[in-house]
Amino acid sequence: MDSAPGSDQRYVPDTVRTAVKILIVGHFAVGKTTFVGTLSEIRPLRTEETMTQASEPTDDLAGSPDKSTTTVAMDFGRLTLSEQLVLYLFGAPGQKRFTALWKDMLNGALGALVLADTRRLDQSFDIMGLLEEHGMPYAVAVNQFDDAPLFPVAEIREALDLLPETPLVTCDARNTASSTEALISLVEYLQTRTSEEH
Repeated sequence: MDSAPGSDQRYVPDTVRTAVKILIVGHFAVGKTTFVGTLSEIRPLRTEETMTQASEPTDDLAGSPDKSTTTVAMDFGRLTLSEQLVLYLFGAPGQKRFTALWKDMLNGALGALVLADTRRLDQSFDIMGLLEEHGMPYAVAVNQFDDAPLFPVAEIREALDLLPETPLVTCDARNTASSTEALISLVEYLQTRTSEEH
């Protein structure tokens, strides 16, 4: 996918006064690259490489046996929300071996959207733990894979042990409207937190 439908902007408009860094995070093979590519109005920067046998002991392909590439640095996309506001989306690699890179990516970020998969909810704990350790506010979006079991949102919230104020939504990372709604849930949460702090 080259860019989000209906946009051929290469440069940020001169009217933009605020740029916000948002992280798109989650465990391995949860749909981060797809999510960033779906929303980005520019051709997303991708650092995907072909997976080799060397990664077999560490990269769990359960739930995504056809996956043949993996992000090795980051995905990057841009989404202009208004004449004054632009979001920069940074997709982080999901494997534990990239934890040091994750910590660098946290610098300057306003918040994070955690993508989760109901087939592997337990793999989200380390990611959420790292965000909490660094005081990074986040929302959770359950990416609805075609073969993944469906559960009520309340059950997922309990399974992930989320605080009552942490947004939890479902989305399809391949769908622009659905992905936009997930991102909006994070942005609204960040706005609420900012208002409460002032």
